[in-house]
Parts: sequence; structure tokens; C-alpha cells
Amino acid sequence: MLKTSSHRRQETEICPVKEERRRTTVQVLIVCLLFVLCAQSSALERRTQQRQQREDGLRVRLIGGDRSLVMEKLKGPAAGCTTATCGWRALLLPQLNRQSLYVYGSEMAVEKECMRQLQSGVFVIHPFSLMRSYYIMCMMAITFLNLIGIPMEIAFLDGNSGLAWEGFNVFSDTLFLIDVALNFRMGIIAEDGEEAILDIKRIRVSYLRTWFIPDVIAAFPIGYILLFADLQYHNDDNPSKTNKMMRILMFVRILSLIRLARVSRLVRFFNEVEKVSNANLEVVRLFFRILSLFMMIFLLCHWNGCIQYFVPMLEEFPTDCWVRKENLMNATVSVKYSWGVFRALSQMIALSYGSMDAPTNYVEMWIVMVSMVSGCLMYTVLVANATTMIANIDPAAKEYKSKMSRLEHYMAFMKLPPELQLRISNYYQARYGGKWFQEKDVMHTVSSALKEQILMVMCSRLLRKVPMFQTRDENFINAVLVKLEYDVFLEGDAIVRQNVPGDRMFFIDHGQVLMETDSYDRELCDGDFFGEACVLTKGKHLATVKALTDCQCFSLSCDDFHEVLQGFPDVKKDLEKIVQLNSDGELV
Repeated sequence: MLKTSSHRRQETEICPVKEERRRTTVQVLIVCLLFVLCAQSSALERRTQQRQQREDGLRVRLIGGDRSLVMEKLKGPAAGCTTATCGWRALLLPQLNRQSLYVYGSEMAVEKECMRQLQSGVFVIHPFSLMRSYYIMCMMAITFLNLIGIPMEIAFLDGNSGLAWEGFNVFSDTLFLIDVALNFRMGIIAEDGEEAILDIKRIRVSYLRTWFIPDVIAAFPIGYILLFADLQYHNDDNPSKTNKMMRILMFVRILSLIRLARVSRLVRFFNEVEKVSNANLEVVRLFFRILSLFMMIFLLCHWNGCIQYFVPMLEEFPTDCWVRKENLMNATVSVKYSWGVFRALSQMIALSYGSMDAPTNYVEMWIVMVSMVSGCLMYTVLVANATTMIANIDPAAKEYKSKMSRLEHYMAFMKLPPELQLRISNYYQARYGGKWFQEKDVMHTVSSALKEQILMVMCSRLLRKVPMFQTRDENFINAVLVKLEYDVFLEGDAIVRQNVPGDRMFFIDHGQVLMETDSYDRELCDGDFFGEACVLTKGKHLATVKALTDCQCFSLSCDDFHEVLQGFPDVKKDLEKIVQLNSDGELV
């Protein structure tokens, strides 16, 4: 009788707890059903909007790089197309950014791509659309939270994860199931990277052949199964059935490890972010690679730490397991997790076993061996990626060092004096600044308009200080700018010598020079010029010019200048009058 009354009191105490769990479980189910109904209603609304837009024959034009669109109707007023509808529809269309311009070539081509997608009359998310970018970011965050939380729940929470985590599990499973369906409507980028595939059949075939099976496995709705099993467990008062349900729950929780297959999604999302990123800079690519690498390393350490505690828990903590040896049976979750990660890292970097004694349990021995092997693989991948990243950083500086090394070998082989070797090294440093590049090759790779703009920024002020160029029009100045060449002179160099035939004039960008003649000396600095007489008359230099400091100059050869004059006969006549005036003292 005492046992029966005691058992009844325990049932009376447990009933409110079960009732509370049942109520919270029902609430979670209601929230999930509302979420699914909202998704279905939004899909129905999308289909209705597509039908209206297809009937109205809308034409889309992108404005700059904004999300804003101008929706113009080809036939009459656009009934039913509100501002909100147009803005929502714009999320599915390709945006005007570097990547889309690189693929399609021009704003007009991007506009045609928008029209092509609208006229197709089907719901397809363009790979360069704003919605695709937001979707990838959202899925990356949810996937990462799953990959962190699932091992923690299985290893440490022991089925007491709480309503919030159960709701998040159900929400994640629902979202991943929706993701599988959306991937059949997700535009893909062709292998050559120069086309967006929007055909439903091609998208379906490509998805079924690649990521469909891994995605279905990763999206298996374990959260729903756990929720219903947990509900059944708290509704059943039969002890034998309760024990069976506990075993089933444990099996389902172990089965939920298949959700860790979502790590493949995380890798794929990182690749897609890098592929459709709005910047093709090497720095951005390097950032994504480093971030993805460290996230993978973090997840590996996190999973290993959870496994360290999970396996002894499955064995019901034998006496020789590390958890009992460290007196962690009644410790908090944070303490258990910290010890698990500490053991994992110690084994992965081959520092120790993570404890004072070597494992005596053969299961723990296997865990240690797996940790050591995974640590070696992690170290290998880390070193390989770090080496590749370092090798790809600043190739111009590496090329400069290689050139300097060859130059030093050449100078040593030719047995040049140390002073001359030093001047040659100083010249290379002043000329290239530690970065090797071929200026002519760079200029040849850009268009003539860009070349003019570059030289306009660098040299226009220098030309405008020369009297014979001050009153000339922009076309003549631009033609002269294209002919300029960059030169560097070291301190003490004789740039030109008096009474020596010359074939070019010089414009000083930075530095100081000394102009010497038989009758006077004069210093020239930034913005000054010399040698114009040689260009005009094809004669000899009237002075000796020496560099007082390292000088950066631009030069104009006589042949290039007279080639430019052939296209400007009026300027040629004016300059011939100036030459005649300087030689005879009067105009001819």
C-alpha cells in the first residue's frame, strides 16, 4: 500500500509537467503549420502576380545600380501591378553590378536578361538577383547554427533542449525542405560562367544529377519525428512503453546526426557567395577562402569535442572513462563542453591525451586515434591553403625580387664595381618601387580613351606649363599625352649634355635638376621642362642638365612630336613661325 500511494503521489507530481510539455508541443506544431500555410499563400500570390504580369506584357528597365525598377506596359495600363508588387518582383531579377556586367557586357544586355526572365512566364530566381544573395546569406547562417547546435544537443542536453531549440529544429527542417523545392526553381550559372540558365528542365536535370540526394538526406525532418516521439512519450503512462519510447528517442537522436550532412550545403553556399559576389577582387576571394577555412576548422574541433563526451554517454559512463576520472558527472554543460574541446584539441595537435593518463578503454583509444588522424589532416589542409594564399599575395613584389636576384647574379658575373652595382640597384628601386611591372604592357591592355585619361591625370599640368602648349586645344594635348614616356634618373646623372644632338624634351614630375651653360646656371624642379629647342629644331642641346636628386620625368621624342604635328597643320605652322622668330628675330 505504501508503494502504491507513493507511486500515485509521483504520478500526481509528474502529470502537470507532462501537461505542460504537451501544451508546448502543440504550440510548436501550430506555429509550424502557420509557417507552412504562409508559405503556400505566398506561393499562390506569386503565381497570381506572374499571370497578371504575363498578360499585361510588362517591360523592365534597370535604373543605375539600384533595386528600383521602371515597369512600363507594352499594352495599356498595368492593372494590378502596384509599387509593392514591382519592388518584390525586382528581387527575382538580375541586379546591375560588377558580376552581371562582366557576364552580360552592358546595362542594355542586363535589361534584356530581365525582359527574358519576365517573358518566360515562370517563377525562377535569377542567380544574380538580390533575393538569391539574401537567401544564400540566410541559409548560411541557419546551416552554421545547425552544425553547431545539433552535436551540442545530442551530446550534452540529453533530450532536455527546451521549447526554443525544439522550435528552431522544426523551423530548420521546414526551411531545408522548402530549400529542396526552391532549388528546382533556382537559376544556375553555366560552367563557363558566361550564362545564367533559367530553363526549368535544365535546372531540374542539373539539380537531380548533383546535389539533390545529399540535400534530401540533410533535409530529412528529424525535428518532426523527435517532436511527435516526445509528445507520445509524455502522453504514455505505461512503464514498458515508456522504456521503449526512450530507446526510440535515443535512436532518433543518434539518427539526427545525418543532419550534419548539411556541412556540404555550407561549403556550397560559400562557393556560391564567392562566385556571385559583387567584387572580383583577389582580396575578397582571399577573405572568403580564409573565412571558410577557419569555419571548417572550428566545426571540426567542435564536433570532435562533442564526440569526446557523447561516446562515454552512450556507454552509460563506465568507470574507466575520462568523464568519471575528471569528476564531470554532475558538472554543468559549459564545463563538460570545455573539457571535451580541450581533449579534442590536445589530441588533434598531438600535444597530449587531454588528461594525465592514457585511455584504458578501447573505445576511447579509437576516439583518440581518430582525433589524431583528423588533426593531421586539418594541419595538412591548413598549411597547404596558407602556402597557396601566401604564394598568391602580391605577385608584383615577388616578380620584382626575382628580377633583382637575377640582376645581382648578372652584376656579380660581370664583376661590376660595387659603386655601380649600388647605383643600378637604386635605379630599380626608384623606377619600380619594389613592384615589378611593364608600363608599356599595362598601357597596351587598356583602351585609348582610358590611356588618355591616365596620362591626363599624370601629365596634363606639365604640358600646360610649356608656352608652346598653353593655347592649344584638347585634341592636340591628348595626342601629345599619348606619346609621353616615363623616365627615372638618379642623383648625379647627366640627363643631357651641351652641344650634343638631342632627340627629346623632358618634363619634370618630381625632383630637382641643374641646368648649366657657359654663361649661367639654373635650378629646375617639379613642373619645369627643358630640351624644347631640340624637339622644335632637331638640333643640339643648349645646356647640360644634371640631376640634383632622384628625378621622375616624362619625355617627348622628336619623332613622336612631329608625327603628331602631321595631324594638326595649323599648330605646325604656328610652331614653325616660333622657330623662325627665335632664329632670325622676326616673323617670316
